Amino acid sequence: MLTLAIFGVLLFMLLVDIPIAVAIGLTAVIFFVGQGNANFLMLLPQRMYFGTTGFTLLAIPFFILAGNLMNTGGITQRIFRFARALVGHIAGGLGHVSVVSSMIFSGMSGSAVADAAGLGQIQHKAMVDAGYKPTISAAIVAGASTIGPVIPPSIPFVLYGAITSVSVARLFLAGAVPGLFMGLGMMVAVWLMAKPRGFPKDDRASLREVWVSFTEAFWPLLTPVLIIGGIMSGFFTPTEASVIAALYAGALGFAYRDLTIKALPAILFASLKQTTGLMFIIATANFFGWFTIFQRIPDELITQLTAMGTSQADFLWIVMGVILALGCFLDGNAIFLITLPIFMKICPLFGVDMVNFGVVMTLLIMVGNLTPPVGMCLFAVESFARVGIWQLAFECMPYLLAILAVTILCAFVPGIALWLPNLMMGPG
Repeated sequence: MLTLAIFGVLLFMLLVDIPIAVAIGLTAVIFFVGQGNANFLMLLPQRMYFGTTGFTLLAIPFFILAGNLMNTGGITQRIFRFARALVGHIAGGLGHVSVVSSMIFSGMSGSAVADAAGLGQIQHKAMVDAGYKPTISAAIVAGASTIGPVIPPSIPFVLYGAITSVSVARLFLAGAVPGLFMGLGMMVAVWLMAKPRGFPKDDRASLREVWVSFTEAFWPLLTPVLIIGGIMSGFFTPTEASVIAALYAGALGFAYRDLTIKALPAILFASLKQTTGLMFIIATANFFGWFTIFQRIPDELITQLTAMGTSQADFLWIVMGVILALGCFLDGNAIFLITLPIFMKICPLFGVDMVNFGVVMTLLIMVGNLTPPVGMCLFAVESFARVGIWQLAFECMPYLLAILAVTILCAFVPGIALWLPNLMMGPG
């Protein structure tokens, strides 16, 4: 009963438009005071500080900076041109190009919103200019952007690893195959709709155009090789890899002469604002997570699930239902921070692999990015497409279903996600 009351108060605050970070922290404060434990509020500053000082979390601001540098430095245009030369002639045309270019960009930024806001504008304009309806174009862009946090590197995987102490390197590798499946699923959806909806397509690119576009995109294409290769060789950690990614993105921007010294302060300030906003949520959510443990909420849920004779499959279905419901109202990072302190104690009870669970959780959060009223990718695309959130959400249904299919597959066939990390790093 207490658990329902706690999350009911939190949900109410979110519905009345209280900022996420404030709502999370204030919920814990209200229940501490209401139960006569106001003295525990002295731990609030300590828990907030502790929640943002982990070494792994240092990767987040640098991956954010890397994404902003790539969006400003002209790298996105080169990636889009190369993807267009590869798949622009397939039925579905620029729809496939958007998915493929997002898959490539995913290996650089690790952020769905960065993909939607940067590369997405190029994708949308090209599709509308080619004759796509703006709503259809915007939906493809929004759907494709969700691949960003699944294919490594990934900001959500960094956050998940920091909370659960699971190897970030294993998480990065585990996201590769599901991310590929996501892209293929979306391309199938585009292909199936191409003829009925009359999607235009390009003429087949000449071998010269493929080669020229590849040479222009060659150095950006090396980014995921640099990041994953460096991590796997032991040359640097995932956290250090984020610094390398930011430096590499900046170097490419200057080398291509698309990035200037004059533009750097604005890019750095934008990255700073994004980082501080996320870190504030992490700080208050750490206090909330500690509060749930103090209230023994995980223990109560374990007792209830055991008494119900819940199986591993039942537990996974429950998790999927909970995360999908929360995804309609909460930012993905907040969902991680609120639920993982509870779920990470229950997973071992049902024999759920924590690396695969991280992939499943991230996929579920990507579904949330496409569901109103708080779908972050919907808002990022709507900011330049101007097609209406609810119309955009409806058009995203085929891509949302593709993500759900991959999620369910990964949840019940963990070998899909675990194959690559087990191959490269041995059984975990």
